[in-house]
Amino acid sequence: MRLVPTLSVLAEASPAFRFEVSARAAGGWTPWVGAATVGDAGFAPLPAAAGALAAEIDELVAAPPADAVRLRLRLPVAGAAALARAPWLVALSAWDGAPEASDAATNPRVRLAVPPRSQMEEDPAIRMRICSPTSVAMVLEHHGRRVATAALAAEVFHAGLDRYGVWPAAIRAAGRHGVAGYVLRFPGWAAAAWCLAQGLPVIASVRYAAGELCGAALAETSGHLLVLTGVDGERVLVNDPAAPSAASVARSYARAELGRAWLARGGVGYVLFRPTTSPSARSPRP
Repeated sequence: MRLVPTLSVLAEASPAFRFEVSARAAGGWTPWVGAATVGDAGFAPLPAAAGALAAEIDELVAAPPADAVRLRLRLPVAGAAALARAPWLVALSAWDGAPEASDAATNPRVRLAVPPRSQMEEDPAIRMRICSPTSVAMVLEHHGRRVATAALAAEVFHAGLDRYGVWPAAIRAAGRHGVAGYVLRFPGWAAAAWCLAQGLPVIASVRYAAGELCGAALAETSGHLLVLTGVDGERVLVNDPAAPSAASVARSYARAELGRAWLARGGVGYVLFRPTTSPSARSPRP
């Protein structure tokens, strides 16, 4: 079982945190395993693996014979106080690795006006590494929060891992700009179509080899993020930040090919939304 926990806090001073997990196997619980710390905090070290449980960069993996897991969130004292003052959401997406039933009949037509941005127009020193913050910046602007791409990249950068693409860090940064979110392992196109129908673009994590995604901004990639903005028949509309310019960011990919690059290789996506207290509030869950 693969677990993706995220914390979203709607406050500019979002606290540092670490998720910790324990798995039950053979009637007993493993020691707690710690995921990567997000933000500046000096928590006591925890093992990266214990029995049937292991932590990866963005995920925690519970292997058989684990049959249950416990999740806890560790915060500095000041961070716990911050949560008492601001809206917050802890989400956990779990996937057992089993393939989902086909939802090929799902064929909506929807197009969201997500402002395009190209990571290739940013500083050459980082532009090949910032698909995640560029995608998040596009969706933030769609939700009415314009943030400079370079500034957002600095917010999400994880110095300890030397990465701009740590999933929980992206959700944390969005919350600092008033947009809530979580990471979901999408079970199929129906869940993605639901999000798009609610006006929620999906930031999808894809992998593909040369020739597997025709017309793609990158010929091949071992890991890339792009924004799903709509569906038109058998074509999926996207904003691909790897395009050479903002003018060429909006494009479409064959749904079958994108499905193999995304859903068949994890199906991970960020879902960002603007909370509202009005009676007509949309549910953020597909």
